Amino acid sequence: MSEATSARRVRWSDVEADDPLPLVRRRRIVGEHAMLSRFELGAGCVVPSHSHANEQLACVLSGRVRFVVGDASQPDGERELVLGAGEVLHLPPWVPHAAHGVEDAVVLDVFAPPSESTGVDAAGG
Repeated sequence: MSEATSARRVRWSDVEADDPLPLVRRRRIVGEHAMLSRFELGAGCVVPSHSHANEQLACVLSGRVRFVVGDASQPDGERELVLGAGEVLHLPPWVPHAAHGVEDAVVLDVFAPPSESTGVDAAGG
């Protein structure tokens, strides 16, 4: 089996973290077809509305996060969803969304395909 196709174990504590927005800490594991991101969101954090080409699954592991999904200027409008531990939000590509930390939370996001940047990067800069 070649190195490129070998399974590997990764510890979150060994993954370099960055802080793309205030009160947001992120660690990423990038694969060939998907990317796993672990976000630590502080209570009161705001991830402004953004969209991206990646399909996204956001699994709340702890705490609570308020998501605003959609675009108020579109016929379907926007809606708010508060997710807690054990709940998952599926976001198809290009669906606008924002996130607000209701309380300290840990969210595990799966992005496909992987990319160097996602909406958090665009929203932060």
